[in-house]
Amino acid sequence: MDATIVVLVLIVLVVGGGWYLAKTRAAARQRELEDAQAEARRWVERLGGQVMSLTGTDVASTQALADASERFTAAGSQMEQAKTLEQCRLVTQTAMEGLYYVRAARTAMGMDPGPELPDLNGQGRAGKVSEDRQVTVQGHNYAASPHPGAGTPHYYPGGMVAGRPVPQGWYSEPWWKPALVAGVWGVGTFLLFDAMFTGMAGVAMADAYSDGYADGMAADGGDAGGDVGGDMGGDFGGGMDFGGFDI
Repeated sequence: MDATIVVLVLIVLVVGGGWYLAKTRAAARQRELEDAQAEARRWVERLGGQVMSLTGTDVASTQALADASERFTAAGSQMEQAKTLEQCRLVTQTAMEGLYYVRAARTAMGMDPGPELPDLNGQGRAGKVSEDRQVTVQGHNYAASPHPGAGTPHYYPGGMVAGRPVPQGWYSEPWWKPALVAGVWGVGTFLLFDAMFTGMAGVAMADAYSDGYADGMAADGGDAGGDVGGDMGGDFGGGMDFGGFDI
């Protein structure tokens, strides 16, 4: 009888301990999620405050604020569905992207850009445009500059896009957008990157891109020919045209 009681007590302790541990872990996960949601919401609200209070004064600042507004809308939609830590991180990243565009707009208008923001999506690896460049690739003219201007109104905060670096800077057009949409680069983009960035100080990966990324680009281009040509051809009809690069 005594042995039976001891066994029952041990069973109760084990079951009770397991229940308490599971409850504690669940509570900890819930607190972590709530903290992540609050942090994401804080970034979205910060972006919204900037977007609502600023108006562009030229082509570059107006375009940058339009991009910031687009990120604000996307972050708000993501926030409504953020039920996991990863989803909350995505909200935060989208809102931070918007704040980079806000900083760019403020800079273009001669205003204080505001406090620095965390490194976003491999910005350090991608580098920055450090000089004015104008190139012609496949019969199309492109320009890049460290400064906003009438000829370079499109800003990109820098980072990795579909596995390739896009340096932070101002551009004549958003030639990286097809890769953002499709997730792959077209073969011709390698030619553009090589012409525009090779030898440019501040773009540490430019020469490496020229030497070693061409093979990967060609492979991506092969995939793109099948996947993008087939899938997106059906989805997008006539396709999208960004200068000399078509999807």
